[in-house]
Amino acid sequence: MTTEKRKKPEQPADPSAASFEQSIQRLEQIVSALERGELNLDESLKLFEEGVSLSRRLDSRLSDAEMKVEQLLGDETVGFDVPDASKAEEEED
Repeated sequence: MTTEKRKKPEQPADPSAASFEQSIQRLEQIVSALERGELNLDESLKLFEEGVSLSRRLDSRLSDAEMKVEQLLGDETVGFDVPDASKAEEEED
């Protein structure tokens, strides 16, 4: 009889040092682990907290990137409508 251990998503040593792509990948791992429903309540809450924190950092990094693009384009952005990602997600639902 073999006992199969649940594999927890790996957490980087310093999440703030992770690249945007690494952070997205980690968030996807967290979502998958929570969706499987195999974790106990404490593990689930810990992962949920990490996911919320990651999501906020990612949102901040995206906002910073958007501001930089707007600064780089300067006057070229007049009349240029940048879609709001949160509104696009609501429309998909």
